[in-house]
Amino acid sequence: MIKEVIVVEGRDDEQAVNRAVEASTIATHGFGIAKATWDLIEKAYQERGIIVFTDPDFAGEQIRKRITARFPEAKQAYLTQEEAWKNGDIGIENANPEDIRDALGKARATAAQKTITFSQSDLFELGLAGGENAAELRNRIGRTLGIGYGNTKLFLRRLNEYGITREELEHAWTSCIQTQRSEK
Repeated sequence: MIKEVIVVEGRDDEQAVNRAVEASTIATHGFGIAKATWDLIEKAYQERGIIVFTDPDFAGEQIRKRITARFPEAKQAYLTQEEAWKNGDIGIENANPEDIRDALGKARATAAQKTITFSQSDLFELGLAGGENAAELRNRIGRTLGIGYGNTKLFLRRLNEYGITREELEHAWTSCIQTQRSEK
């Protein structure tokens, strides 16, 4: 049983999460979150903690931002767009149980003390910015680290916000590069 309450967008997402793990869930039912839902999320946040687990699309990111603004110590879990894609639709409800368990197992909270460990130059040096395959590599590393995909600016912010260490990034980078090479 997962201790925290998992906040998702809709009923189908709740069902997918409950097929994958034993957990309590709250559905926001989209961007227009009702007062009663905010109250439920507040109660869960105070008593058990929450994991924000929204769809890897624009609407999901907007909902995640709203929730995180109110509950800054919430943990964050991410799926890649590929994991959440099915028949032209993107959403948590489309992911297989293994990917859901993996994403929830890698959920991270924003670091208590914000430190700037990484800079743009680090991303360029590792091929995570400015290169031909930078987006694909950020996607793979984001999945490995459990911080999701992001453009260069968002990816850098997440590396620093979630307290990723140089060792964690280097290990993920090495693993992803080796996988990429073996696929060629």
